[in-house]
Amino acid sequence: MIKFRLAHLGLAMAALGFTAAVPVVGLAPVHAAVTLRPEVGKPLQQAQSLMKQGNAKGALAALRDADKAAKTDDERFLIERVRASAASSAGDWNTAAASFEKLLDSGKLSAGERSQFSEGLVGIYMRAGDLNKANATIINLLKKGNDPKLRAYLLQNYYKQGNVAALEQELRNAEKSGRLSEDELGMLANIQLKKNDKVGYVNTIEKLAASYPKAQYWNDLLNRVQGKPGFSGRLSVDLYRLKLANNLMKKPSEYMEMAQLVLQDKAPAEALKVIDKGYKAGALGTGADAERHKRLKDLAEKNLADQNKNVAALEAEYTAAKDNDALVGLGYALVQSGQADKGLKMMEAAIKAGGLRRADEAKLRLGEAYAAAGKKQQAISTLKTVGGKDGSADLARYWIMAINRPVA
Repeated sequence: MIKFRLAHLGLAMAALGFTAAVPVVGLAPVHAAVTLRPEVGKPLQQAQSLMKQGNAKGALAALRDADKAAKTDDERFLIERVRASAASSAGDWNTAAASFEKLLDSGKLSAGERSQFSEGLVGIYMRAGDLNKANATIINLLKKGNDPKLRAYLLQNYYKQGNVAALEQELRNAEKSGRLSEDELGMLANIQLKKNDKVGYVNTIEKLAASYPKAQYWNDLLNRVQGKPGFSGRLSVDLYRLKLANNLMKKPSEYMEMAQLVLQDKAPAEALKVIDKGYKAGALGTGADAERHKRLKDLAEKNLADQNKNVAALEAEYTAAKDNDALVGLGYALVQSGQADKGLKMMEAAIKAGGLRRADEAKLRLGEAYAAAGKKQQAISTLKTVGGKDGSADLARYWIMAINRPVA
């Protein structure tokens, strides 16, 4: 009789380190000695030797001799443990899956091993292309406790299968238990696009931009929000401000349009900042429109000079007329021109006095002014108070996102 220890089998399961998309599992050795008859022990030893030589297929052939001689459950259990390793190394996923299933059904695995083998079986099913069995195994494992790695495999499989209903339901379940990963949010966004769920899609892209700030998400978000019902064209300048803050502006037309909108809002110092950034980026000052770019810059400089001369008169005029909206605008222009303290006080007083035609827009501009002045906490506190259904609340929320986590 041969005294056999599984620790001596050298069951290297490196073959189960499939890819990043499949769980890696190791076969922990069983240290209790098992007595084997020579007709079983010798083929097992031969299989071990062949495995060490890298001959996994030869090892599988040797195990077939052991199968013929096996009589007890212990013998069959040991054979399947070796076969699981050999089949995995040989890339024979059907055989490996059958061995893993028999081992899990044997009742001889410890609790820790059962968990390892179950995850390994998921990987084998995925490599074999049997996603239905892989999913069933994952679902059973998830019933015993949440495992983000396994849940990611389940989502991946549903996505490959085109099982949109199951994928969406699983994403909703995952969302309830915590923040979705970037890939998971991307899957959800794709589903919403296919369903033409515009509101849901924008909400998901917003989460992507907030948690994983990338230019592609911010561009998509700012382009989409303009299409929401009730979005005011007056806020186009604020969209551009967000684009500029996130370094999203690339085209000459974008710099030109923003500068013109800012000039219309009577903030010439800000317009000059936009134009200068366009020049530094190489978007302005070159090509057939170089002269047009220069004319716009000259206009902004003239408007700034005129405003600087007439600030006191303008403030007196707006105060006498109780035009608090105009005072908010003038205060914003002062902040942009480097007079932050004076401009912020003017804006705060005008908003506090009330009687504004567009109160939420005024608070949005105050939040933007705080951000421009480098007062992040005051900016966030103010932006949190912005409501309205004209897009102001959306843009205020986006500003908070941009302040907290700028585009990488």
